Parts: sequence; C-alpha cells; structure tokens
Amino acid sequence: MGAVNLAEAKAHLSELVSKAESGEETIITRRGQPVARLVPIVEPKKALRSRLQFRAGLPQACRSSAELIRELRDEDD
Repeated sequence: MGAVNLAEAKAHLSELVSKAESGEETIITRRGQPVARLVPIVEPKKALRSRLQFRAGLPQACRSSAELIRELRDEDD
C-alpha cells in the first residue's frame, strides 16, 4: 500500500489505476492527511440459488422420511 499526495495522484492517475487493476492499494493524501483510497474492484460473489431451485435439483427419494424413520425405529426392536 502506497501513499501519494493529491497533486501526484492527478499527474499519475493512469499509472495508479493500472496498479489498482493489478491489486495494489493507494492512499491519496491532502496536506499529509489521508482523504481517499484507490483500491481494485472485487467481483461480487455469485448469488446463491433460491431454495426452490436447490430443492428441484435434488434427486427424488424412493420413500418418505416418515417411512424411513419407522423402518429404522422398528429395526432396533
């Protein structure tokens, strides 16, 4: 992370943007105080599918949950 004053940032904006594209962060200062940060844009994460879409993609069960629970319960007896 580098820091440059506002005048330098104006003079070298293309170079600073190229550095941001490659992942480097730059702090821009005015009178020695940080006032802005030039950072690369992070691509947003892919949204999750809706519950309905998720469930539609699951394989169909051969029997109901209730039947499976009864079978497992009766095996222990």
